[in-house]
Amino acid sequence: MKPNKRFINLPKSFWANIRFISEKTGYTNRGKGSIKVPTFDEITSVFAKYSLDLEWIYPSKTDKPSELGRLIISYFKYRAHMLHKLVEPSLMNSSQSKKIFNDLRKKLKPSCPIPMNKQKGKKKVPAYFTGIVNMLIEAYIGDCPCDYDPKSLTLITNKGLPLRTLSRRIDGAFPSPVNPIAIWE
Repeated sequence: MKPNKRFINLPKSFWANIRFISEKTGYTNRGKGSIKVPTFDEITSVFAKYSLDLEWIYPSKTDKPSELGRLIISYFKYRAHMLHKLVEPSLMNSSQSKKIFNDLRKKLKPSCPIPMNKQKGKKKVPAYFTGIVNMLIEAYIGDCPCDYDPKSLTLITNKGLPLRTLSRRIDGAFPSPVNPIAIWE
């Protein structure tokens, strides 16, 4: 997927706003199965609740959102649209992923680890998607080193010094979570 030009090269503060607002207002509309697009009232309420400066997104001198405020709302609408129209139709359901997983396991006979989901009892089954990814990675890299369960954050270095550390734990990294060529979650 190609990035939308409106959201390229934006300052880190824009993305900090997006993550903060998303966390505080929620990512989905519970029970409706849709991606949440926070309203401007919800955003200003969150800013007020955490004593953040509303001037950046809603200048008191006007009764309209600032350029940043409009861009934030624009991004949320774009994200919801893309997830519903482009991503969602491509997702597998449980029975589809189980079938593909079982077919690949039978065909490839993997030696890589296949993690289990976090359910208990009868619902405890292999984590189909991560298992599928692990099997396909193993099938293509052969005996090359690969960390299928890093249990650590991804680290990118430059000249031996840490440059970036990603904030999410990953399901796997090739060849390792330090300066990986590929990661998956």
